[in-house]
Amino acid sequence: MLSYPEALARLLAAAVPVSEICTQPLFAATGRVLAQPQFSRVAVPSLDNSAMDGYAVRAADVSAPGICLPVTQRLPAGCVGQALQPGSAARIFTGAPLPPGADAVVMQELCEPGADGVILRHVPKVGENIRRRGEDMQEGEEILAAGTLLRPQEISLAASAGLAELPVRRRLEVAVLSTGDELVEPGQPLPPGGVYDANPFALVGLLKSLGCEVRAPLRIPDDLEATRAALCQAAAENDLILTSGGVSVGEEDHVKRAVQAEGRLDLWRVAIKPGKPLALGRLRRPETAAGPGGMAWFIGLPGNPVSAFVTFLVLVRPFIQRLQGRTVRPLQAYRLPAAWRWSEASPLHEFLRVRRDAEGRLEAFPNQGSGVLSSLVWSEGLAIKPPHARIEPGDLVDFLPFAELLS
Repeated sequence: MLSYPEALARLLAAAVPVSEICTQPLFAATGRVLAQPQFSRVAVPSLDNSAMDGYAVRAADVSAPGICLPVTQRLPAGCVGQALQPGSAARIFTGAPLPPGADAVVMQELCEPGADGVILRHVPKVGENIRRRGEDMQEGEEILAAGTLLRPQEISLAASAGLAELPVRRRLEVAVLSTGDELVEPGQPLPPGGVYDANPFALVGLLKSLGCEVRAPLRIPDDLEATRAALCQAAAENDLILTSGGVSVGEEDHVKRAVQAEGRLDLWRVAIKPGKPLALGRLRRPETAAGPGGMAWFIGLPGNPVSAFVTFLVLVRPFIQRLQGRTVRPLQAYRLPAAWRWSEASPLHEFLRVRRDAEGRLEAFPNQGSGVLSSLVWSEGLAIKPPHARIEPGDLVDFLPFAELLS
């Protein structure tokens, strides 16, 4: 079996980002992946300015508390004032450019009106309450790297730098397929031996959280020709086809043979739990008048719902991020004490459903079976148990919160 790090490295090495780039206005760019580095058009701030409402002064003029200075000008934000004469003060508001000659701002809470101006109850230091020109970004400075996922904060930064639109990669298009005659659409009567089809609902939600375009899931009967036809159609319209189940060696597991007939397939056994079987392949696209159709990606996940969910998070998610052109960073785990005992020294990389208790320790869901979907709702994330490790109460373990894994 492949180790978890080996499987992840193979997936990331195989992934090739989508190449198409389009330009989007800022309001439409949130959730997209930046295709090219971006540079600031201006210095921010463009001038030294006040960080407070108060009074701009020359620090040398305020040698002791209680000095009164005449106020010679009033400077709201956006107003560029005259040079500050020695022995005077300027009423200034947050964001207003500092008048030439001023080198400090005394916040208004430390000032009071005087008969001849303003009484300063504080002795300022040079530079106090001043935001310097370019302290946020310099003109021409790279502010956003290619591969950045554009969140609201990146969009705001781009706007502050004077950028009205951004070059982004097109969204990844993904098809989700379910296989199995036993699967039943939720809401329909459940026949004997039937199972409500839960996996597509999780997978579609996970894909959308990554910013993918997802078509309505397709359910395929246990039939080889029907499976081949569905895969061909999905490959013609999508970058990635994602299935759950059907890639084993059983007589009714037709996905493996269908993918091999319509492209190529690598079937891996990965030393993880829950999970283990994972298929990576390519499916031929039909040729068109524009030329060869190329290939679409295929990933086959395990059929058990928890296995499909966890395998997606720890293996498929970074693969998709690489396809999107995103910068893929290692998972950020937090070291927290365990509140349970795990004495089985399995050779597998295990991802246990856990949540924090009132003392901040991690408690594990009592049934870690790969079909127990309620464990995913109960838990706050996954604890990582390395191969051959045992866990005793109080031991520090790596914790991956779902908040880190669902974006």
